Amino acid sequence: MVNIGYHTAKLQGQFIRSVYTKAINQIVDFPIRQTDRANIIVYSFSCERDLAIQVANIRSFIRHVGIPQTFTVISDGSYSLAASRLLCRIHPCVDVIEWKDLLQGEIPQHVFDYALHHPTPSIRAFWRRLAVLSSMSIEQPIVYTDADILFFPGAKEIINLCNSEDTFAWYLPDCQASLDERIILAESEKINPVNAGFFLLKKQVDWTIPLERVAKFVDTPQYFTEQTVVHLAMHNAQAKPLDSDKFILENDDQFMYGDNYNKNHIAMRHYVNDVRHKFWFNLGI
Repeated sequence: MVNIGYHTAKLQGQFIRSVYTKAINQIVDFPIRQTDRANIIVYSFSCERDLAIQVANIRSFIRHVGIPQTFTVISDGSYSLAASRLLCRIHPCVDVIEWKDLLQGEIPQHVFDYALHHPTPSIRAFWRRLAVLSSMSIEQPIVYTDADILFFPGAKEIINLCNSEDTFAWYLPDCQASLDERIILAESEKINPVNAGFFLLKKQVDWTIPLERVAKFVDTPQYFTEQTVVHLAMHNAQAKPLDSDKFILENDDQFMYGDNYNKNHIAMRHYVNDVRHKFWFNLGI
């Protein structure tokens, strides 16, 4: 039996994305109703193919969290000058920087090799993201967000976490364990899976152990290898899970027409591939 609701939702999502993309030059100039400032530095990583998604992500963050000190879009290398300028029109806090220009210090050679030469573009992009995030110096709270995340009224909680006196890292719990088991050395290391798409750091975590495992046990990275590095690094740092009732990563409504999660009561939702079409139902422009 054909799931009419599901297929209708997919088509509707494609249609809204198409309209949003065509109107993107006008949308970036719409004023965002926000005057509160947040003492946070934000990073996101994306490619020009996801320009419209990145625009919606940035606008939702500013609207529901506040105006960060900076919102830096890390380009995978594909953003044109025109697309970069368009993103910067959203708000003066937004900047676009090539991933290589953000690298700090020495990067492990195998990480750099994967970032430059892996034959699969998506995996190559993951390692470019990891090269930047693992090398940067962190002296005040930073938030990392994938572009396919939207923020909602409960997102003020992010400011509370950043302003608290503790130094914990906070991660987004995954709805299932999506890990490269070649670098998992014990069953206990699979517990509490981490999603690499959103996290909060107040100081840099130690990436050494998981990256050494990659060098030792991996001939070539798979789709979830980089996420497994993040998973291990977060748990080694005693990172805390974000409240999964407010910080949502779920696909349990994948085959339903609507969205199971009330956007008036949550902080954010990561619209991973299975539910990406629902991203477009929840825009605040």
